[in-house]
Amino acid sequence: MANLFKIYTLFLSIFLFSFTISSTSIHDLLRSRGLPAGLFPKNAVKSYDLDENGHLQVYLDSPCVAKFETRVFFDSVVRANLSYGGLIGVEGLSQEELFLWLPVKDIIVYDPSSGLILFDIGLAHKQMSLSLFEEPPICNPQGIYVTLLKNPFLISLLSQSSVFSILVCWRSQYFL
Repeated sequence: MANLFKIYTLFLSIFLFSFTISSTSIHDLLRSRGLPAGLFPKNAVKSYDLDENGHLQVYLDSPCVAKFETRVFFDSVVRANLSYGGLIGVEGLSQEELFLWLPVKDIIVYDPSSGLILFDIGLAHKQMSLSLFEEPPICNPQGIYVTLLKNPFLISLLSQSSVFSILVCWRSQYFL
């Protein structure tokens, strides 16, 4: 009888833990981990998964673009390792810099009292004000622009031609 009670308690604990995690919004989760709530859009996140190792997957309705200090592209799934104050090894998130879309690799808040958040975009580290990310942004779905970003042939051209990259980014202004 005691073993049956232990098994029942274990299943109840797992169920309640799963319910608690799934009923918490991504924005509340970010706040609880020392990150601003506005890193993900408020109108596009369908759900998220967080495993016991901190691997986070955020599922969006569709790829979209939001604006902070610069424009940010969210793929339909964004992955990262979530730790206190950081999203490390980010995949599915790009930031527009000087007519180019660069993948965001890490997002880190080293010291919340500094009021700064660090974006590692591979070629450089960009510090921005935490206040830009207090409120989740509105994310606008992208039609043909998403097709341009996902087309391997166009991506290879983009990497070989600065004229093409300027054209792509100039044209993208009309989709936001």
